[in-house]
Amino acid sequence: MRTYKKDLCITFRSTKNDFGGLSNMAPGYPIKINDVWIKNAEALYQALKYPHNPEVQKRIIFANSPIIAKRISRHHEYLERKDWVKVRYKVMKFCIEIKLRQNIDTFSKILLSTKDLPIVEYTKDDKVWGAVDKGDHYEGINALGRLLMELREKYKSDPINYNVTIPDIPDLIFLGSELGEFITRSMTD
Repeated sequence: MRTYKKDLCITFRSTKNDFGGLSNMAPGYPIKINDVWIKNAEALYQALKYPHNPEVQKRIIFANSPIIAKRISRHHEYLERKDWVKVRYKVMKFCIEIKLRQNIDTFSKILLSTKDLPIVEYTKDDKVWGAVDKGDHYEGINALGRLLMELREKYKSDPINYNVTIPDIPDLIFLGSELGEFITRSMTD
């Protein structure tokens, strides 16, 4: 568990506030993989839970909203990859890295506008991906906020040569294709 003083951090909760673009649910940051457009990072993240179920992946990525994509995913949890809890942070890191890579002009601006302040996803009850209100501070693991801070530092260190890191996990498959092959190919085109 970590704590973040409210007046010394950047928070986001709604996609409509100043830093809402940091959310995986935020519109306006599409991702294209193997000629398939994905509306947001949340849909990609949810779809990657089901590497051997392309039909479930399609339902998730073609959902009308990220909330619906998440609901579809929850409805199929019995089919998710067995090692999901173990690999989910690496998958999330990949999703936000590719969000940045493919939306470099817009997403880098919002990411860099956070300066060097801690980034916190403020939630009502999710102490894993975000942090909850505890009076004058937020408390939680804040995994998404921490991954965003790591991404910010990676981008700041070399914005010209910024690239996506391919997660070292088995079966990183999207609609029947290994993502490692796609990323390697698309980054050299």
